[in-house]
Amino acid sequence: MLKIDVSATVRTVFGKGAARRLRMDEQTPAVLYAGGADALSLQVGAVALHRSLFDIHGRNAVVSLNIDGDTKGTRHVLVKEIQKNPVTDQLIHVDFIEIPLDKPREFNVPIQYLGKARGVDKGGLLQVFRSSVKLRGCPLDIPDALEVDITELDQGQDGLTCNDLDIPNNVELIEKRETVCVAVA
Repeated sequence: MLKIDVSATVRTVFGKGAARRLRMDEQTPAVLYAGGADALSLQVGAVALHRSLFDIHGRNAVVSLNIDGDTKGTRHVLVKEIQKNPVTDQLIHVDFIEIPLDKPREFNVPIQYLGKARGVDKGGLLQVFRSSVKLRGCPLDIPDALEVDITELDQGQDGLTCNDLDIPNNVELIEKRETVCVAVA
């Protein structure tokens, strides 16, 4: 799983006007939710945050949030929600959720199909039934993506199932193992 670092400071101003002033100063308002504790209001540098979020877009990533003025030090979080202006693409607000790195969680992990199936070269049609699978494990043990070589896949075969995926030992597959991921018709 990807791991990136982001710096933030505790936000002391609240309201619509204050949030607009923050955005004009190239800061993005954010909130950190920490499992039952009070939410912590933050402000993050907009340019660095936008660049970091662009790098992890659509991928599972743990963000190491370094908060100035926080006694807990570095917090490990997931991006819960991103609000952007639909016209200017400017970040309006970001929600983070704190997670423990030693407790298992469920994640959707994309499947990357590598190569060109032999059956497609013979005139067959590649049918992709699953583009991702659900895995359960500690956040840093979850792979960024599962790669599957489909070059040997031919017409008339049953296809590749979830059982054919190369899943790390300390990670559990939540899907049924007989579920077909890809086949050639």
